[in-house]
Amino acid sequence: MGSHVSETNRLTFRETDEAGNPTATYIYSGGVASITSTPTGRVDVISASPSTSSWSAKPLFSSLSDVFLPSGYPQSVSDDYLPYQIFDSLQAFCSSIAGLLSSRAVLQGVGVGNANASPTSALLLHILQDISGRIATICFAHRVGTALEPECKTYRLAADVFNDIAMILDCLSPGVPAGPPRVIVLSTAGVLRALCGVAGGSSKASLSAHFAKWGNLAELNAKDSSQETVISLFGMLVGSVVISHITSFTTTWLLLLILLALHLSMNYAAVRAVQMTSLNRQRANIVFSALLDSDSSLALALDPNHNVDPTATTTPEKKNTLLTLTPAQVAQHERIFHRDGALQWTQHTTTQHLGSAQIGVSMSTFLGNSGSGRTFPRTLPLPQLVTVFADEYYMLFLAPGGNPNSNTNVTKWHASILLKRGCAVEHQLKAWAHALLAARVLAQVGISTESSSVDAVLAVVEKTLGLLNADARFQGYMMALRGVGWDIGIAALETRGGRRIDI
Repeated sequence: MGSHVSETNRLTFRETDEAGNPTATYIYSGGVASITSTPTGRVDVISASPSTSSWSAKPLFSSLSDVFLPSGYPQSVSDDYLPYQIFDSLQAFCSSIAGLLSSRAVLQGVGVGNANASPTSALLLHILQDISGRIATICFAHRVGTALEPECKTYRLAADVFNDIAMILDCLSPGVPAGPPRVIVLSTAGVLRALCGVAGGSSKASLSAHFAKWGNLAELNAKDSSQETVISLFGMLVGSVVISHITSFTTTWLLLLILLALHLSMNYAAVRAVQMTSLNRQRANIVFSALLDSDSSLALALDPNHNVDPTATTTPEKKNTLLTLTPAQVAQHERIFHRDGALQWTQHTTTQHLGSAQIGVSMSTFLGNSGSGRTFPRTLPLPQLVTVFADEYYMLFLAPGGNPNSNTNVTKWHASILLKRGCAVEHQLKAWAHALLAARVLAQVGISTESSSVDAVLAVVEKTLGLLNADARFQGYMMALRGVGWDIGIAALETRGGRRIDI
């Protein structure tokens, strides 16, 4: 830039913030300077948003935005950040007032205002609550720790359900007889709050990582804490007025139930607004159902009257347009609470339950460990499966997973997916799509549940694998998913600690 100063008498510098919004323009003007002479001139500053009034609300809004929103907003966060934060702030406000009502009930339950109450008894009760809560934290984290990130929307809402039940138990505690019954009620409330802490904290961390687009996770969490502090403070101020005027039993419970209903409604709206870009089990069902159903060449190959080699290359003129759902579209069909591991084929507004699936199972589970010893009575065609999946990073087989539906007479199938060492996220997605397609074909052809159907199931598994590999069909699916915004590098299919094998 220095050489430009010696050649011109006017320079313009435009300054922007992190998001690229102009903040000011600096104009240098002056005489032409040489190497030996002293440069002369001046710099004029032009504000990007001049205010005509000292009481303009725009600078105030900008200041509040800098305090409570991440730097570079809205470019620095995902599009669903603001709707989520609005509903999350509303639910925090309701929770603050409801929390004051439950806290008052707890104080009454431990004897505040009762001359016969013992401080030692209240302290021991607090210790019991703390111990039970800590034990519950350890057990719950061990049991569902792996599932917290893939199912973060589910556990985010479940955390507030736990918290609201704990508030109800707190309010019930003054009416429970003193002694062991009251201890059990308050300890149960402490356990539920501990579960809320684990589920809420972990799922919120996953959501924050989803919102942060510029690697600004730490700042986003810090600003979120600032928002919660202000909302909770405002809720406490309003709640202080509320609890000072509401003392009757009926009015207290009526207000509490209204607040808890609003609390859960706002939480549900908040998690519904989130558009996750990772493919967990439910989202994989929705996405792959649309892809497989829209692939006309695949439907033609699955036609029993169409005798064509499934591995044959598709000619360019036969290629069709795939229906690739975006994260926003999938979020509209997604359920917050759903069947874990369900294989479901979704078409528009209808959903067909095909069965269930487990991914990353142990070898004993894959073989069907129904015996008590080290010998498995049900023998799978392992040599044939090893040959079929020789070039894959997984092995798949399906077995009848329950009684046929009495209305539709359709057998539900259970798919077991064995992952090989070195299996990447794309291979896991292929395994799940393969299980979904195979279960769909099995449901259509109606194979019996007798042991003689093992060869028929193996034939379906082999045929559907050939269809996914034909003409790099599955690789095309992955490219289509990347193109609409899915992050297929995040592992979100395993909700339990998985196993890997070497053959």
